Formats: sequence, structure tokens, C-alpha cells
Amino acid sequence: MLFLLITCFTFITFLCKSLSLKPLPLWSSSEVRLLSIWFWNDFLILNPFKKGFLESLMSSNVMTLRRKSFSYRVENVEANSEMSVLDLPELVLECILERLPPEGLCSMASVCSSLREKCTSKYLWEKHMKEKWGRVLGPAAHREWLWHISSRKDSSFFNQAKERGLMTYLSQFWPISIVRSNPSTSFKKKDPPVVDSIMSMYLALESGKFWFPAQVYNREIVQNGHVGFMLSCYDAELSYSRRTDTFQARYPPHGRRAMAIETGVTWDRLRVPPLDTSPHDLYISDCLTELCPGDHIEIQWRRNKEFPYGWWYGVVGHLETCDGNEYYCRCHENDTVVLEFNQYTHGSRWRTTHIDRKDHREEGNEADGFYGGIRKLHSNEEISMWRRLWPSDVLE
Repeated sequence: MLFLLITCFTFITFLCKSLSLKPLPLWSSSEVRLLSIWFWNDFLILNPFKKGFLESLMSSNVMTLRRKSFSYRVENVEANSEMSVLDLPELVLECILERLPPEGLCSMASVCSSLREKCTSKYLWEKHMKEKWGRVLGPAAHREWLWHISSRKDSSFFNQAKERGLMTYLSQFWPISIVRSNPSTSFKKKDPPVVDSIMSMYLALESGKFWFPAQVYNREIVQNGHVGFMLSCYDAELSYSRRTDTFQARYPPHGRRAMAIETGVTWDRLRVPPLDTSPHDLYISDCLTELCPGDHIEIQWRRNKEFPYGWWYGVVGHLETCDGNEYYCRCHENDTVVLEFNQYTHGSRWRTTHIDRKDHREEGNEADGFYGGIRKLHSNEEISMWRRLWPSDVLE
């Protein structure tokens, strides 16, 4: 018996010195305690009086282990709940931002500087600009924007926005409830987007504060009933209204007449100017030699020398000496080209006109107006647009 006690004491002393004394983690302390109970249960199995005590001790330790394990999981969940959207992988965050509408990007941009940098990026706003405004914005509109932001008169708008902060700036374009930021950070001043950024141009267009150049089909017909402008397209400056989803058009003044203004212009009546020329300049035609009967054309027309040009739709017709038979027609070889405007009745002074194929200049008079340059239509989209605008009744 004495030999057994000496052997156990020596073994326990060696075991304590050889093991590390570092504290065990929280999750393992209860497990080690439970293992020790199981060990003593086996060691004292010969003593029947200890059995009830060990069973109660084991059950209490098992419950303690379960409670601590549950507590550890709760603490872990609470720690994970503090994760920010910025902790997402870069690709995931970019996919989320790509699916946000413009007002959503503005709301995200007001949260913090990191999200502001991401939400005002050129890549995101180019997509929105192309989807909504790409069909009506041309090179002339982008030049007008550059002039708009560089002029001292207009830059006061952006300076004022910079002084008031990002939220005040954005509230000019969308209701404040849409772009409201976190109340805990709303007092912090955040700078508006860079003046010459695509985001700034988009917001200026949405607000109606930026008037951009484009062309309007059938000007003033819906509002004022001017049927004389039927199947025509005129240059104008336009301002957008988000409330009505329409535009206000300002037509340039001519002669003694003041600037004409038309409201309620819809999207389908707008187009990008096909030629980058001033409405007061004569377009030098480059298609006269290839015009044949049946070709679709647009021709410049103005009431008098003081008016700007508009573009009128017509087709190339046959000469009076031609019966229209395609096998015997030689109209394309003649120096005279017949232009027909079939929206007008037969006998109308605007029904037909003739131009010189080889030496075409501005032709006309004060009574019938002046005809300028001609452009041939090659796109089915352009031709179908004119046909869609065709009047239900023939004009006098």
C-alpha cells in the first residue's frame, strides 16, 4: 500500500511540472472539469457511497457547460452584428451599388466618406446617364455643360451648394425624405460632388437648372395648334421637370419676334441634332448626286432670312416628264431634283419644290420661304419616326 502511494505522488508531481500553466480558454474550462469528474468516477468506482455525489456533480457541470456554450454563441452573434456594409467583399459591394437607382446612390453617398467616394464614381453615373439621357444628349449638350460650369454666373449655384453641404445640395433634386441620412451623422457637413463630374451633370439635368440644346419635332403644334410646323424639327433649349416628366422648350428669337416657349414637351418629341451645325448656318449638302425618286430626305427651311432653319421631312419625287416606271425612269440622271412634301394637299405652294443637283444653294422667296441644305436619311429608325408623326389629316 505504501509503495502505491509513493508511486502516485511521484507521478502527480512530474505531471504538474511538465504541463504548461497557461490559463485555458473559456470554452475548455468546463470540459476539463467534466473530464476530471469522469476520471474520478472511474477511479472511485469501487466506493459505492460516492456514486450519488458524483452523479449530481456531473449533472450540474453539464448544465454549466451548456449555459456557457450558449453564452459564447450569443456573444459571438453580437460581435458579428457590428459588421458594416464596407466589410463586404469589393465585388459584392459594387454589384449592390450598380443596382441602386440614382436617389439610392445619393442616400448611400451621405452615409460616410468611404461610401461617398464609391457612390459618386464615374462608372456608376455613366450607366444612369446613358440609360435616361443618352438619347437626347449630343456633343452640343456636353459643350453647353462645360460652358455652364465654367461661367461665373452659374458657378455660384455650386459654390452655394458646397457651403450648405451634401444633403442640402441633394435635396434640391429629390425630396429630403428620399436622401435622408443617419440622424447621428446628419449634422456633419459633407461636400457635394465635384462640379465637373457626371453625377453633377445628372443632378443638374434632373433639377431642371441646366438648359441643354436638342431638337423638337412638331414645335408648338400641341400647345398652340401651329399646323405649319407639322413634320418639322427645330432647335431649342430644354429644361426637364421631374414632376411631370416633360420638358419646357425655348426656341431662339428671330427678327422682331420674342423667344417662343413651349411646355409639356414629351420625350418622344426630342432628338439629338444629327448635324453639329448652327440653325442659322446653311448646311452644305453632300448627297445631291446620289438622290433618286423614293429617297427620304430632310431639308432646311426658314420663313425668311431672319429666321433660324428648321428641318422638314420629304421624299424625292419624279419629274413631270417621267411616268414613274422604275425600268424607264431617268430622273436620277437629270440636273433637276423634285422634292415632295406629301403632308400638304395637291396644289399647295408647299407641296413640291425643285432644286439644282449640281449647283444647289439657298433657294426661295419671302412668300414661300427659303430652302437650304439637304441630308439623305439612311436609318430606318429616323424614317419610322417621321412616319409615326404623320398627320391624320392632309394639310392645306
